[in-house]
Amino acid sequence: MKDLDDSRAPLLDHLIELRRRLLYCVGMLLASFAVCMYFADDIFGILVRPLAEAFGPGQGRLVYTKLYEAFFVEVKVALFAAFMLAFPVIANQIWLFVAPGLYRNEKRAFLPFLLATPVLFAMGASLAYFVVMPTAFHFFLGFQGNAGGLAQEALPAMGDYLSLVMHFILAFGIAFLLPVLLMLMERAGLVTRGQLVAGRRYAIVAAFIVAAILTPPDVVSQLMLAIPLIVLYELSLIGIWFTERRRADASGLGAEGS
Repeated sequence: MKDLDDSRAPLLDHLIELRRRLLYCVGMLLASFAVCMYFADDIFGILVRPLAEAFGPGQGRLVYTKLYEAFFVEVKVALFAAFMLAFPVIANQIWLFVAPGLYRNEKRAFLPFLLATPVLFAMGASLAYFVVMPTAFHFFLGFQGNAGGLAQEALPAMGDYLSLVMHFILAFGIAFLLPVLLMLMERAGLVTRGQLVAGRRYAIVAAFIVAAILTPPDVVSQLMLAIPLIVLYELSLIGIWFTERRRADASGLGAEGS
């Protein structure tokens, strides 16, 4: 009975530690939300800029068809920005909770992936904001004109536009995490570089399927996601080749030392 009681103590300590880390994450998220809610208009103005540039100076407008829509758009903007702002702290808290249970070599192996995740996500989100969204919006607005003698004008709603922008940013940001996913899978022994090389043709098809699902139904946006995914797949193969070489050299040095 004593052994059973002793075994409960570490579990209770882990639960207390998990609770403490979760409270830090929630506190940071709430603080970030309060700040972002105060600047929600400015943040939304940044998100609207690609559409404003696509319309041209002094042209275009955003509308809202429900009385409460503008308010909830600001809430969604604040939540979206708050999560982006709090993510480094949340990731750090996850690392501080997991790291004590890892061996030193496991920490060295996992830490680069943790550091690369926000960088790759930011690269994907930047591609969506600075390149893909302006190109797609110019394409969509090109359908303005006359249809059967009637004026055809784009009047995007605030809620729909915000959903589209968040969809673009999240889709490209998450898609750019492909190298982290593949290299972690190889590190865990789930796949090998040879299997990934042999499955290249299927990966190319999968990239276009993912792009068709995650982007609006226009060819330009789909190509702008599918092509970077294919490039990232190839870069992942190169990264795995370097890690394999490094592990082989390390094992060779270990064999010589023994």
